Amino acid sequence: MTLVAIGINHKTASVSLREKVAFGPDILTDALKSLADQTRTGEAVILSTCNRTELYTNQVECDRLIQWLSQFHNLSEAELRECIYLHTGQSAVQHLLRVSAGLDSLVLGEPQILGQIKQAFADAKRVGTIAHTLDRLFQHTFKVAKRIRTETEIGSSAVSVAFAAVNLARHIFDDLSRSRVLLVGAGETIELVARHLSEQGVTNMVVANRTLARAEGMAAEFGGRAVTLPQIPEHLAEADIVISSTASPLPILGKGMVENALKARRHQPMLLVDIAVPRDIESEVADLENAYLYTVDDLQGIVEKNMASRLEAAEQAELIAHEQSSEFMSWLRSLDSVATIRAFRSQSEAVKADALARAQERLASGADPEAVMLELANKLTNKLIHSPTQALSKAARSGDLDSLELLRAALGIDDN
Repeated sequence: MTLVAIGINHKTASVSLREKVAFGPDILTDALKSLADQTRTGEAVILSTCNRTELYTNQVECDRLIQWLSQFHNLSEAELRECIYLHTGQSAVQHLLRVSAGLDSLVLGEPQILGQIKQAFADAKRVGTIAHTLDRLFQHTFKVAKRIRTETEIGSSAVSVAFAAVNLARHIFDDLSRSRVLLVGAGETIELVARHLSEQGVTNMVVANRTLARAEGMAAEFGGRAVTLPQIPEHLAEADIVISSTASPLPILGKGMVENALKARRHQPMLLVDIAVPRDIESEVADLENAYLYTVDDLQGIVEKNMASRLEAAEQAELIAHEQSSEFMSWLRSLDSVATIRAFRSQSEAVKADALARAQERLASGADPEAVMLELANKLTNKLIHSPTQALSKAARSGDLDSLELLRAALGIDDN
């Protein structure tokens, strides 16, 4: 039984191609059924995220999978082949384990991919394209991913500026969920900050942006309020945490503005994190009592240190992935051995039944019992040793000493 994984990701394909190969919810069910039809076992899982699309199946040729993918999306097969990677057998298992642990992600060790794999598995199960082999593979994957998270530091440190900013706030404030946050800007970085804050239980967020419509869209997603940049002074005093990232060429928050806000707060401390380049917050703000200002340079040092820690953890994770892919393949091979043993037993039973029936016929016709028993023994022996004898002869003639030794061991041949 051969496991197969093929796909494209952020390392091998452009965003435009990844968009064309993606499987949205509206086409996923049909895609899974169609893909499962390509295999002999009817098993298939499709993992589709913004950074990767991967197909997991068994008992199917890789070329057929590539053809199916190009035809389903009406794409050039040649274009796909330039970007696609493929894995079979243990390599396919190890690839899935690496992906689930975040070892193949754009951000090393990111945890979101495991949830996406679990969803892909659940979708395949719902559609009915999961059977014994892929079920065991993905359950094994979830167990190994949990072990990697537990035994290594692969996901414990912030390796993005957005996450580092939220992590900093989490260490300063005992309970982030009770904090009031002002986000200045509405680009990708601030959106990521908002997402991390939401995951920490923050619900009191104000999003300030030059364009109100953009701020309203983000605020609505995270249950916050939207304001324009000129309205910041009206809301600054309410904020325990201010995180800013805009493309403004000039500072948006000046020393005087922050000083007034601190007075209105009766000098309750305020954390300000400026992750913009050029700066959004005047550097003199750091001189104010109860204002704690961190810049992108401060966070970048944390990120670089944490990335080194993750790289070290990744080496441990790679060893676990390799070891556990071997363990899964041992289980998979045991399935093949069970089927082979069952077939061998069935074949031997058929030979025995045939020889016994002939002997019984001869006894019923009055033949000498001793002669019948001798003939039965001879015929049964000849039939049972015919195939092994041919295999031994072939190995000996070709000088295949490894196969010869293996056959001798399997047949229990002892020189003594």
